[in-house]
Amino acid sequence: MSNKTVKAHCSAPQQDSEAHCSASQHDRAPQRDSASRVTNAAGRIVPTVINGKPAVPYMGVGKYKPEGFRAAPKIASCADYPADGNKVIPSLKEALLKAGLRDGITISTHHHFRNGDLIATQIFDIAHELGIKDLMWYPSASFPCHEPMTKYLEDGTINHIEGSMNGALGKFTSEGKMKGLGVLRSHGGRYQAVQDGEVHIDIAVIAAPTADPFGDANGVNGPTACGPLGFALADSQYADKVIIVTDNLIPFPCLPWQINGNYVDYVVVLDKIGIPEKIVSGTTEITKSPDRLLLAEWSAKFCDEAGLIYDGFSFQAGAGGTALSIGIYFSEILRERKWKARFARGGSNKYLVKMLEEGLVEYILDGQTFDLDGGRSMRDNPHHTWTSPFTSYNYHSKGNFSSMVDIVILGATEVDVNFNANVVTHSDGYLLHGIGGWQNTLFGKCVILPIPLFRDRMPVIRDQVTTICGPGELIDVIVTERGIAINPLRTDLIEKMKNSSLPIKTIEELKSEAEKICGVPAKPKFTDEVVAVVKWVDGTVLDAIWRVAT
Repeated sequence: MSNKTVKAHCSAPQQDSEAHCSASQHDRAPQRDSASRVTNAAGRIVPTVINGKPAVPYMGVGKYKPEGFRAAPKIASCADYPADGNKVIPSLKEALLKAGLRDGITISTHHHFRNGDLIATQIFDIAHELGIKDLMWYPSASFPCHEPMTKYLEDGTINHIEGSMNGALGKFTSEGKMKGLGVLRSHGGRYQAVQDGEVHIDIAVIAAPTADPFGDANGVNGPTACGPLGFALADSQYADKVIIVTDNLIPFPCLPWQINGNYVDYVVVLDKIGIPEKIVSGTTEITKSPDRLLLAEWSAKFCDEAGLIYDGFSFQAGAGGTALSIGIYFSEILRERKWKARFARGGSNKYLVKMLEEGLVEYILDGQTFDLDGGRSMRDNPHHTWTSPFTSYNYHSKGNFSSMVDIVILGATEVDVNFNANVVTHSDGYLLHGIGGWQNTLFGKCVILPIPLFRDRMPVIRDQVTTICGPGELIDVIVTERGIAINPLRTDLIEKMKNSSLPIKTIEELKSEAEKICGVPAKPKFTDEVVAVVKWVDGTVLDAIWRVAT
């Protein structure tokens, strides 16, 4: 029986009554979710109605199995579209109006342009100019460039966001200023929500570095090339109306096409859709921090001693400095033993591309590119292919890639003694990050979190995390600069590492060490108001995020 099968039977920890308000308090106050609240299987109090729609509380890993059928987009007719295939519209404003821009609808965007996005804010500039109100914004992620959205949240142009609320948007939400409830989903959860009809997209606006007049589009060519466009796939397939916006219109056919023109209603050509130097970074580098390098070294050594690295293994790691450094150690092991990894899951970067080009990795299965080399490799190397959240992460499908990955390296803002982890809020309670693909990758065969024992003299290991984003039964190993903790459920790993040269400790010992250095941290203070929720990969409500008491 695999570790993930064993873990599915683990009971969840109970909610800390001091960290969150009591159930009786919640029931007394009128809330924007304005419905009953229940304690879910993770021991967290969550609303059962979110923005006027019924919600299913988290039941446990693999416990909720929906019935019914996928959502179906409206039937279209070729009689309504140009016979010559030319769908070009003079302006984004005209395209939005033709697509039915009006009060109360849902507009989606993707985040492949990251902090170089120039399109999302323009959409809501137009809506504001037209006096449109109560829109729901459904981004696959947000970045600092989207801070101007706060003014549209304040004036009612946007009612609420269902997507990551990073930085200023997260602070705005945490302080209770957003009219509706925020909903945070993983990348796979976003696809699942659209596919299952939980979220209906009225207008999808897909910024594409290259497109043809028919609407075929890709992200690997053009002056604003960003790699794949997989995070916009569900938007193209299920939205009522789909608008492609490009600054590089080429004659039909646009090959390869990542978005198919048969889904597209209108094409808009603008002078510039993104800032190239902010779309991808040419400066992604391994960490130079001695503590982070130690985390990387110990993580790689743990994987080696535990027998997780072998000829034909697979791995996934992010683009942060520690994760990149772990990849360097993996490279050294593979090179020395003349082994190959069968595949690596991306976000890609120059270090992963180097492993592919050196023959240390056979394939990169890539969800997004993090630097210029990643984009070049995806364009030119047939062994570097783009993937979508459907193939990689969608939990309501007939299997996905996540559970096939041997080693998964992730980060976290907090973990607790039950191995639950948090990636969206900090220990002060503020919502500052999105989930991304983090939840989806927890189904890998061995999930390792290399994290510092404390940040800014604030212990990272807590009695209970401020917000649960990942159930502890799915997290296998915590690597800190003062020791490594193995989840007690992983008796196989504990047995393999019983004679290890690495400092294997209990998570309680690590927590105690941090508190001896930093003291016991104060718990965040919240009001009785829910401002956002965290969905699990199956669409159930895993946790609530409470308004910070200011």
